[in-house]
Amino acid sequence: MDLSFLEAPLIIAGITGVFAGVIAILDSIVNNYGTVTLSINGGKKELSVEGGTNLLNTLSSEGIYLPSACGGRGSCGACKCQITSDVGPHLPTETPYLTKEEMKDNIRLSCQIKVKTDLNLQIPDSLFNVKQIKSKVVTIKDVTHDIKEVVFDLQGETIDFVAGMYMQIVVPGYGKIKGSTQRAYSISSNPSDNGMCELLIRLVPGGIATTYVHEHLQQGQEMELIGPFGDFERTMDDTIMVCVAGGSGMAPFKSILFDMLEKGETGREVWYFFGARTLKDFFYMDQMKELEKQWSNFHFIGALSEPQPEDDWDGETGLITDVLDKYLKEKMGDKKKQGFLCGSPGMINACNNVMTDNGITLDQIFYDKFA
Repeated sequence: MDLSFLEAPLIIAGITGVFAGVIAILDSIVNNYGTVTLSINGGKKELSVEGGTNLLNTLSSEGIYLPSACGGRGSCGACKCQITSDVGPHLPTETPYLTKEEMKDNIRLSCQIKVKTDLNLQIPDSLFNVKQIKSKVVTIKDVTHDIKEVVFDLQGETIDFVAGMYMQIVVPGYGKIKGSTQRAYSISSNPSDNGMCELLIRLVPGGIATTYVHEHLQQGQEMELIGPFGDFERTMDDTIMVCVAGGSGMAPFKSILFDMLEKGETGREVWYFFGARTLKDFFYMDQMKELEKQWSNFHFIGALSEPQPEDDWDGETGLITDVLDKYLKEKMGDKKKQGFLCGSPGMINACNNVMTDNGITLDQIFYDKFA
């Protein structure tokens, strides 16, 4: 087969790659930015750092960790901070992840901002408590055919977190994957067990981190964890909690529910809807039943969208949004409610529609969204 028609594009791509490499080298040689000062939260913390790298990595090298589900590749939009000094206009790599209000407030993606001059920035004070911890894998257990429960011993360290928060795991390079990768997973363990960390990690076909966990991670292995991060947490009032999840979205709710039980918050009414395709996608059902026994105001509703004959399923069937709609209309009455959602953007958007149609306003719906 004649492949000569490919030669020109390949040559152009090669030349472009060479130019990009030359530009990067020249930038590091010619643009010596020297030492710059980062003033954080009105001078609460000031850092003298060498300029030239992006703000996310600069901060992490000083022990201040901003959330970054993609590890600084500019594809998650998590590493936001407010920069009040002039760093130029928003970049095309930032705008897809920022609202108009955020851009007005000078919110930037720290992984896209190069540290060249002195900067004034604002970050949540809670990020000063984020740690990078060298942990050890205690157990790896299959809870479904594609979800592993991984328990990490923090080896003398502790994490102070609110139920619903998440940790980032640092996956080392393996195979053809060069360099480390960071990914975020909700903590499924109880905050009172702060010397360990339990995560639920679902296999994503082709996923760098999930493939590593499912195919390479070994019991006894050391892994770096960074966290805790996040603001997905229960409110402290007496409204009815309407929770919806599927798959590894179980993680934050397991942490939240058992924390509530431990702290005696059982006077609050909670409805937890968990959707799956077939029975093999269900897990922790015994724990949910035990919760119902100990907590009279807790109601667990599992639903299968594609039950198989061998499942012998006598529970709810259909899409979890349809089941949710039915229970909101027929079971929960007119009491004030709040929604708590964990799952894919599509699931969350669909549940938002059902909840708002049933009188729950958007400002009373809280979510932990993942791809």
